[in-house]
Amino acid sequence: MSLRPRLPGEVPAQTAEVARLAFPKGCLCMRILGALGPLFADKDFVELFPQRGQPAWPPHQLALVSVLQFVEGLSDRQAAAALRGRIDWKFLLGLELTDPGFDHSVLSEFRDRLVADRAPRRVLDLILDRLREAGLLVRPGGQRTDSTHVLAAVRRLNRLENTAEHLRAALNALAAAAPDWLLQTAPADWFDRYQRRIEDYRLPRGEGPRTQYMEQTGQDGIRLLTAVFAPGAPTWLRQIPAVKALRLCWIQEFTITDDRVRMRGPKDMPPSRDRIESPYDGEARYCIKNATEWSGYKVHLTETCDAHHPHLITHVATTEATVTDVELTETIHTTLDEAGLLAGEHFVDRGYVNAILLATSTSRHSVELTGPIREDITWQGKADEGFAIDGFRIDWDSYTAICPQGHRSVRWKAHRQQRPGYWQSNVFFDRQDCTTCPVRSKCTRSTTEPRKLALAPREEHDAIRARRQLQETEQWRRHYATRAGVEGTLAQGLCRCGLRRSRHIGLNKTCLQHVLTAGALNLIRTDAWLTGTPLASTRTSRFSRLRPA
Repeated sequence: MSLRPRLPGEVPAQTAEVARLAFPKGCLCMRILGALGPLFADKDFVELFPQRGQPAWPPHQLALVSVLQFVEGLSDRQAAAALRGRIDWKFLLGLELTDPGFDHSVLSEFRDRLVADRAPRRVLDLILDRLREAGLLVRPGGQRTDSTHVLAAVRRLNRLENTAEHLRAALNALAAAAPDWLLQTAPADWFDRYQRRIEDYRLPRGEGPRTQYMEQTGQDGIRLLTAVFAPGAPTWLRQIPAVKALRLCWIQEFTITDDRVRMRGPKDMPPSRDRIESPYDGEARYCIKNATEWSGYKVHLTETCDAHHPHLITHVATTEATVTDVELTETIHTTLDEAGLLAGEHFVDRGYVNAILLATSTSRHSVELTGPIREDITWQGKADEGFAIDGFRIDWDSYTAICPQGHRSVRWKAHRQQRPGYWQSNVFFDRQDCTTCPVRSKCTRSTTEPRKLALAPREEHDAIRARRQLQETEQWRRHYATRAGVEGTLAQGLCRCGLRRSRHIGLNKTCLQHVLTAGALNLIRTDAWLTGTPLASTRTSRFSRLRPA
């Protein structure tokens, strides 16, 4: 399909007249068009389409429908049906009442173009530009970020099911690509063992039978991979995605010892960050956070939180489930700073905070990172009367430390940690001073070794101490309560747009889904702002209200 760019036209007279009769008080689509004007234009997507070929459906209308379907929480088929039958949608898109719309598959093709362009934020950025032009989005004074888990669009499998399903998926792919070659290669018993989905079989019980079944599957997989990589086999078989996934799965699950395929032990398995969880979504990862465990991804939403403007989502990031929150903080700051939307203060939970960010956020991006730092987890820090690091006086100029009893350290050794660019200093005290100290039990549990301190660089050490002292004050806690509002954003995305369940396979398509979700939430919140709808308060039961203060 090729694109013939055209400007979004005015609303047809008949459509406008019927819409005003049907919605005398207005509706979201009518108010959005009146306040923001056309959200997209064909020129915004011109590079996604070739210059020659059959004319394509106007991409500005496809983008609008893609966002509206998340406003309403609709599937592709439902969105295409809504475009044919809903007056308010025709009003926003500028269509005649008799316009038949398009087939639902066009939406999937348009998403594929957006994903292939590797610019999934394009739709959200265009909506933010319209909000800026309307004066509803300015450089915020405050913003807040939080994340939540996202379930992949595939079934979660245990190790036995995962390996067997990988092998079955590879056999199905080879059956479609090279049926004659596979018929000569596969033994007869494979047809009974792998013809149906693995969960449809009655799998063995008990550790011994399950291990035997697993290793039998491993031997079958090795046999298939050996045949695929044999000199006489077509070389293009190795490039089939399911065969590649099978090879990676077998590397992580099995080892060959004395010419026998054996199942790897739990301690010999790769970390979750590198472990393949499904043959149908190779980017989904298994993760545990607090009491929640899932296979899939993680989404991070950043919104403005100024009282005199609507709370709008300015940044969305989708990552693998094993990526920690703190790895995204610098990326969020950099992206928003380049867009001119970085606030002066950023409210986050402790997952987004570390010593380096506390020490450098203000100097790098002129943003104050407001969030609690992790408490001292050493036993001295937890004890009521233990001597934690905060109880020592550090003389950074002379590279010495003085303990609470007044003894001065005898050695200071700085070294680089395994993490790139991270330095740590180890500070040692005299053995004799520690041996004869009357309060030794409050300082160290070793009966022979003196106390040793592990110090972060000076700026980070000072930032940690200052934040731990500050977060204990009631004033800081009241100020930090602003962050709690982002929980409502996650709840709104979950209830209205299905934020926690991926509709598609793969990280890039899931990322696009969250970008469209963010755009939809911004339209919903803009409409609520225009109509003066107050923010919802946290719901509490009648019984909980009776709880004594």
